[in-house]
Amino acid sequence: MKPSVRLATLLGVATLGVATLGIATLGLATAPNTSAFAAPPPTSTNPQPFAAQAPESAFTSAADATGAVACARPAPSNTVSTTLHCYTPDQLRAFYGLGPLASSNDGAGETIVLVDAYGSPTAAADLSFFAQTFGGPPPNFQAVFPLGSPDYSNPTGNGVGQSGPNSADGWAGEANLDVQWAYAMAPKAHIVLLATPPAETQGVQGLPNLMKAIDWAVGEYPSGTVFSMSFGTDEQTFGSQSAARTQFTKFDATFQRGVAKGDTFFSSAGDSGSSGFARSHRATTVGAVPEVSYPNVSPYVTSVGGTQVQSGWTWNPTQDKPFLGSGARNPGYWSWTQSGSTEPVWNESWASIATGGGLSTVYTRPSFQNGVASIVGNHRGVPDVAWNAAVNGGVLVFHSYFPTLEGSPRWSVFGGTSASSPQVAAVTAIANQARASVNKAPIGNLNQVIYASSFNKAAAFSDVVTRIYGTTLSGVLQNNRLWDLGSDGFVAPDPVPGYPTTTGYDLTTGWGSPKAPGYITQLVAAQ
Repeated sequence: MKPSVRLATLLGVATLGVATLGIATLGLATAPNTSAFAAPPPTSTNPQPFAAQAPESAFTSAADATGAVACARPAPSNTVSTTLHCYTPDQLRAFYGLGPLASSNDGAGETIVLVDAYGSPTAAADLSFFAQTFGGPPPNFQAVFPLGSPDYSNPTGNGVGQSGPNSADGWAGEANLDVQWAYAMAPKAHIVLLATPPAETQGVQGLPNLMKAIDWAVGEYPSGTVFSMSFGTDEQTFGSQSAARTQFTKFDATFQRGVAKGDTFFSSAGDSGSSGFARSHRATTVGAVPEVSYPNVSPYVTSVGGTQVQSGWTWNPTQDKPFLGSGARNPGYWSWTQSGSTEPVWNESWASIATGGGLSTVYTRPSFQNGVASIVGNHRGVPDVAWNAAVNGGVLVFHSYFPTLEGSPRWSVFGGTSASSPQVAAVTAIANQARASVNKAPIGNLNQVIYASSFNKAAAFSDVVTRIYGTTLSGVLQNNRLWDLGSDGFVAPDPVPGYPTTTGYDLTTGWGSPKAPGYITQLVAAQ
């Protein structure tokens, strides 16, 4: 499983002047080394969220900022960054072709279910504040706990490594991200946070609990419900191919039942590039070959990869060294110009995070991918589509949960394919709304539709191709191969190879990112 990357803790070793992925609850080394940066180990073999949070050290008061503002966090934060960019709902809505949030009727009559362990104790209040801040309509929101409510009473207690309060805190950030940005795209939809209370010593119980909750929701919510799952478990952590196939077949029965009633399922492709974890104690061994995760690899699920929206700015690096010896951000790496509108594959070398994608070792090629057999061979390939997942170019998320851990209520900037999946799910809910208006059934199994030769992919998607920024090697955004931070502070490609970003379908961004108007029109036209 791939962990939530809590980038707020990255600058823990100022004397080394590097960004370490040292997360206290994960027990990672604080010194920079290739293995730590290739793919930080999770706390156990439980599914983990695919969210990435920008470091607080990237922000300062407007009065102290030097240089052009890249991101301004609203009240009560009232801070800015001159290196990390961020987006409001209206900015991303405009980029993808949707109208202003304030006057939007997008999602009316539709249901979107966001699936997260623990959930968030402040999800409803935080979503309401998010809507008020950006002028959106009152949210239609509920949180449900079909397996029982989590215990939020002791967020700084003595939970064990696999689970416990620090995991609850991380999942709360994931839940707020999912809820707020599904709302940002489809503000009139009925938004449901579906959460589970994992056992204190989970082992591999976390994923079955999440699947039980989804199975309940398939029976509870109407035909055409759109689900988004921002978590995953590497295929190798299930052991042999036969063992994984047996378990996945059981889980897939839930997705099949939902698809049969017109539901659509989305899942994040992951944030660790093409790397993954081999089956080992608490899945701490990074595999030497490319890896994909479940449930996004299921053929009944649409896998959502990541891009980096650069809207109104263009990255212009001249040096492959993200941080100076003092720990400050190196202007040579973070340099940007105030113009441009591009969308490359998501691969941020400074934090060793990139979109997931690759070939399944468990599933053979589904029939809907026969048209891309030259790319996927005899395997299920992921992702199917993509959307903005960058941290440098992330989304604003408000949170007031667990103040003893997080401090006062504030805005943070989040990325990861956890940001991608709920937004594509929301745009698909808008398509179901449009289909209902012309007396058509909900779209159901999306993969069967978007891979069909009759589906106009040029009208529905922005193809994501190789783009070159600045004069550095890491500025060539062409695949999902991770970058490692060396002891000299420079980044270099990780040993595990990635998959190239090409014209048409590829194993980093699928068919590309939906152009909302064209995507919706094509889904309405589909039978």
